[in-house]
Amino acid sequence: MTDFDAVAVGRRVLAAEASALTQQADGLGEAFAKAVDILHAAKGKIVCSGIGKSGHVARKIAATFASTGAPAFFVHANEASHGDLGMIAEGDVVLCLSKSGEVKELADVLAYSRRFHIPLIALTADPQSALGKAADVVLQLADAAEATAEVKAPTTSTTLQIALGDALAVALLERRGFTARDFKTFHPGGKLGAMLRTVGDLMHGADELPLVSLDTPMAQTLLVMTEKAFGIVGVTGPDGALQGVITDGDLRRHIDGLMGHTAGEVMTPGPKKTAPPGMLAGEALTLMSDPLPMVTVLFVVEGQKPVGILRVHDLVRAGV
Repeated sequence: MTDFDAVAVGRRVLAAEASALTQQADGLGEAFAKAVDILHAAKGKIVCSGIGKSGHVARKIAATFASTGAPAFFVHANEASHGDLGMIAEGDVVLCLSKSGEVKELADVLAYSRRFHIPLIALTADPQSALGKAADVVLQLADAAEATAEVKAPTTSTTLQIALGDALAVALLERRGFTARDFKTFHPGGKLGAMLRTVGDLMHGADELPLVSLDTPMAQTLLVMTEKAFGIVGVTGPDGALQGVITDGDLRRHIDGLMGHTAGEVMTPGPKKTAPPGMLAGEALTLMSDPLPMVTVLFVVEGQKPVGILRVHDLVRAGV
């Protein structure tokens, strides 16, 4: 029995697929730009279709489009022939995937798109195939061998299909000006959803704010600091704007004769780190640690006036 080196095989496969992706990127041109134009002009949905491994990839591409703000869904080529063609309507765009382009199960989808003048984009290795000839634009897969050269199971070709789908989705979202804030709408759950929540979503509101005025005696200031239990007090001026903060460090620095001072005399003026309510939670977490020094509590301000307070624990608890 010959020695088998799994790591060597894995590296060979990854190198082959990486090389194919580079080849695909180098060959990208006007057809890709035209495909993005068609997708951008669509007034309806993006309908992704395929069968076998290409069908699995088509389902993934539809999910990627949908999650980036482009309405999309998957139609299985077999099911299309048994009633699901009715899901494809005027204003839609059809994106069909098939390496060979000669899959008979796609025939009804192709005929339907041509009959009702629905734009058709093909992802195939053969522009002269039935799929390629029917399409308005062909995104040709790079001429690269499958990673299982002898067996020819779909490996490199499906990687190229996935990558082209990602490229289309990203190009489309950038053309549409889709932002992280828009992304939040389609990802309310999980780690990503938490990162895309806003400071205003997670902050403690006005009723919980630890605030005193500039001339508040330190005895009263300490009571407020203890009662609110954030380890910090905000000091506001006559107009309600945040003038400074008092932390445990400020108390230690003024320990001698502390009770003879006012909040304005003890505070650190003008906190360098505050956040607006609309800041993304992920951005707030970064702000707390960079630039140094790191802080664990942020006052949330609007028009220089404090409207909330946010702790790093709030971000961690929310899954940021």
